[in-house]
Amino acid sequence: MKSIIDTVASEMTTVLTSVNEEEALHFSQKLNAAKRIFVTGEGRSGLMGKAFAMRLMHGGYHVYVLGETITPSIEEGDLLVAISGSGSTGAIYQFASKAKEAGAQVLLVTTNKQSKIADVSDGTLVIPAATKYRRPEEPSTIQPLGNQFDQAVHLVLDAIIIGTLQASKEQTSYEEMTKKHANLE
Repeated sequence: MKSIIDTVASEMTTVLTSVNEEEALHFSQKLNAAKRIFVTGEGRSGLMGKAFAMRLMHGGYHVYVLGETITPSIEEGDLLVAISGSGSTGAIYQFASKAKEAGAQVLLVTTNKQSKIADVSDGTLVIPAATKYRRPEEPSTIQPLGNQFDQAVHLVLDAIIIGTLQASKEQTSYEEMTKKHANLE
């Protein structure tokens, strides 16, 4: 088991050190400029999106997850963060297109900068990880399906939130974040 854990850790180090810093900084700037942030993804990408949305909420951002009953309509000044390893997930493409029609900005978190969702996005954050499609340009992995992408998305987006909050003039303290943590548990 130890060798599997070491291999997964090594794979993640390779992926994380290959993320483009300029793309990550652009992502951070777009988060700060948004009036409200909407997050979407399907399957495990959606779960990573929900974790990201929760951390944004802890950091004081106005954030919504698509598909929840309390999610309002998106409008100009808002930001849609779309997570799709392939960059071609049909529902995510439709959401991105509708967000653009409403005047919102769209950022795509993906492995594929030349995808149809990327074409309608205002920016991409490429996570150079393996997906379930195992395209030739993706790194090798011992992990099944899109595990490597999902894990990297979680870590990269958490790091971006940490950096964004640290750079903020109105930095959210640990105590403020703790107060926003769920207490009905």
